[in-house]
This record gives sequence, structure tokens and C-alpha cells, in this order.
Amino acid sequence: MTPSSDLPASVSGDSDEDASAPPLPDEAIVPGAARQPPTLPTRKRPRPGERRVQILETLATMLQEPGAERVTTAALAAKLDVSEAALYRHFASKAQMFEGLIEFIEQSVFTLVNQIVEREADAGAQVQRVLAVLLQFGEKNPGMTRVMVGDALVFENDRLTARMNQFFERIESQLRQSLRQLAEGKGSNTPTVDANAQASALTAFAIGRLQRFARSGFKKSPTEHLDVALRLFTA
Repeated sequence: MTPSSDLPASVSGDSDEDASAPPLPDEAIVPGAARQPPTLPTRKRPRPGERRVQILETLATMLQEPGAERVTTAALAAKLDVSEAALYRHFASKAQMFEGLIEFIEQSVFTLVNQIVEREADAGAQVQRVLAVLLQFGEKNPGMTRVMVGDALVFENDRLTARMNQFFERIESQLRQSLRQLAEGKGSNTPTVDANAQASALTAFAIGRLQRFARSGFKKSPTEHLDVALRLFTA
């Protein structure tokens, strides 16, 4: 699914050169009139940053197609009807394109997570809503899910996988904070130990749901029976 909001970081660049229109046939010229040069078609030039966003949106869309765990720059350029050189006017490398997608994932998910923590006082509700936001994001953005679980990063730069690992570490850290409050509220003698164990299990659960979604060809919803699963984990 194409990301629904603007992707980060604008980089300006020119669109590809326009091809000339074929000359008008003689019978299309009014007799006696001075022959005018053919009118060249005009292509609307993207605003600064528009082409960059378009590249990232197209990459995300291609990643949700069957068997598209690996997308080449040649295939991406062909989909956009531009040259590979045109792609590199906006991104220094393919890895930088994936970093653009990861930035979108981070900003989208953690903006919502921060809102949940600020507005929801109940620690148990925080946990459930954070996990729901994470899994719903994956469900609505299948191509991004392949990035999140690493399927699309297998043949790419190692720093991309490391960055996605950090993303889930941040999720686990937030869950740990909420679960510690929950354990303290229940009078646990070992709230930190309890929170660490639960946060680890819940993060693994979420990653597993996203992996199943991606590897089922996006047929098995990551939010299937989510309310029942979360009650079991947070009981």
C-alpha cells in the first residue's frame, strides 16, 4: 500500500527531458497560412521533493507485490518511466531509498506511540494500544511490513537491518516502561523482572504477527483476534 502521508526529507531535482512531438502532416496546415513550428507537449515539472516522495511511494508499492522481496533500481526506474540515473539525482544509493522508508515507519509509528503515552493514563491500556498501532500500521502498509521484518533488507546494507532492530528495541523499551507501572500497580515484588519478561514476549509476538502477514502474501491479518491475544499476555 502506498504511504498515505508525506515521506520525510525533500530533495529537489529535475524531471526527465521531454521527447519532441512528431511534426504535423502537410494536410493539417491551412493553405496559404505561414507554416508554424509544431507545438511541443509540455510535461509538468514536479515541485521540489515531489519526485523523491514519488520514488519512495513507488518502492513501497512494489514491495507489496508477490515475490517482490527484492526490488532492483532498474525495475524501480522502469516503473517510474525514468532512467536509473534519474533516481540517483534524488538518492545517493539504494540503501538511502530504504532509509527513507524506515524514516517514514519510525515517524508514523512513534508519533502515535507518543500520543498514546501522553493521553492514556492506564498502563495496561497503553500496552494494548501501542501494540495495536504497530500491527495496524503494518496491515495498512504491506510493503512497509516487508521492510519492518527484514525480508526486503536481506540483500541490502547491514545498517538497514540494524536500524529496524533499533526500531523494535524502542517499541520493547516503551512496553517495558508501561508494564513496569502495571506490575507495580498489581503489587508485584519484582516489577522490573516481570516487565522485562512481558515486554520481550509481546515484542516477539508483534514481530511474529508481522512476519506471518508478509509471508502469507498479506492474507493473514496481523490484527486477527488481537484483543484476545493481548488479554492473555497482559492478564
